[in-house]
Amino acid sequence: MKLIRLLNQFKNHQGAMKYLKNTSWLLAEKILRLTVGLFVGVWVARYLGPENFGLFSYSQSFVALFSTIAVLGLDGIVIRELVKDITKRDKILGTVFILKLIGAILALLFIAIVIFFQSNDLQTTTVIFLIASATILQSFNAIDFYFQSQVLSKFVVYCNAFTLLTSSIIKVILILNEAPLIAFAYMTIFDSFILSSGLVYFYFKHKLSVMAWKFDLKLAIELLKSSWPFMLSSVIVTIYMKIDQVMIGEMLGNTAVGQYAAAARLSEIWYFIPMVIVSSLFPSLIQAKNKSKKLYHKRFQSLNDLVIWLAIPVAIITTYLGEWIVNILYGDQYAEAASVLVIHIWSSIFVSMAVVSGKILIADNLGKKALFRNILGLIVNLLLNVILIPKYGIQGAAIATLVSWFVVGACYDIFDKDLRYMFLIKCNSFNVYRLITNSYSSGKQKYK
Repeated sequence: MKLIRLLNQFKNHQGAMKYLKNTSWLLAEKILRLTVGLFVGVWVARYLGPENFGLFSYSQSFVALFSTIAVLGLDGIVIRELVKDITKRDKILGTVFILKLIGAILALLFIAIVIFFQSNDLQTTTVIFLIASATILQSFNAIDFYFQSQVLSKFVVYCNAFTLLTSSIIKVILILNEAPLIAFAYMTIFDSFILSSGLVYFYFKHKLSVMAWKFDLKLAIELLKSSWPFMLSSVIVTIYMKIDQVMIGEMLGNTAVGQYAAAARLSEIWYFIPMVIVSSLFPSLIQAKNKSKKLYHKRFQSLNDLVIWLAIPVAIITTYLGEWIVNILYGDQYAEAASVLVIHIWSSIFVSMAVVSGKILIADNLGKKALFRNILGLIVNLLLNVILIPKYGIQGAAIATLVSWFVVGACYDIFDKDLRYMFLIKCNSFNVYRLITNSYSSGKQKYK
């Protein structure tokens, strides 16, 4: 009876239920992506083989190094501004859309300049440009920010789910008809088109119109002033998440990239879990900050506890079953990927820490600190890749990734006096005794 009473109290708490429903929608979409997307993604990898899959992954990583320019680090800042004052919606979204469009065009220009000085073959160059073209359509992700700010992520989930299912069906058809690699590159543009169309559709369904958007130069300058540290941080994070595949391609060839990418994609699937949870609860962090510092830090601790203890069991299970997982999913041709997976998966714990603390830095308007910690992570990653890839191959790249995320997610806070409280909060998350006693005490109080 007491348990039923507790559940009813939670159910009647409108704010808690609102965020729970929002998070549930996002998690449901990620579970769908884990099942359908993983199944089709693995089938594509098996169909293409390590060499062609490696070329495709190399092209995606190459584009990712530049496409973060189109993001401009605006995501969290735009959501923060929409939460603060929704009456400025059309001005904010219109300004963000134009900024992201300009960023996408600049990214394409930078890619063209770099490719001009490289000696890539025609197929590689074509695949890179097709994948890069999709960044233009991603300007409509400004609508996603609106839905996140209003805790209405279910409409974004509808769009992502429809895009995923449609794309997956077409990819299966391509495989069955023995389509060439270039066809899968075209699918990148198709996916962005379907997703953008869906976002616009649901925006109109809410009796809102993109035609009402307005570009405001003054607001654009203000947003860029706030976002440039986060933009550079995003660029740096993307570099040390993708540079390993680019460096493997240059040092060891496309087949080695294919082996590494197969393992990295399985590991990085779990990165989405903390990102979903934290993105959904970010508005509640902003509201807590406006109420009291104590509540703000309490929610920070709870959020950090949650994402870390979701990641730890996954890392342990994958360590013991990694070889079996790779063999079942990819087959013998990707045998080398298993040793990469059992190392790479442990990065998910420190990625979870970095995602949570990254949102705190946005809420506290400490973009420069986020930039500095990511620069440190990049330096560590590059140095370790240069040292370890020639010596240990793709396993060396996995070690470099793990160590660099450890530096970013856990260690950097020690060296910054303003952020040492974050380090203590992160350490507290590993205190099993605290977690058990807090849960017991909390439950006991609620039952009274």
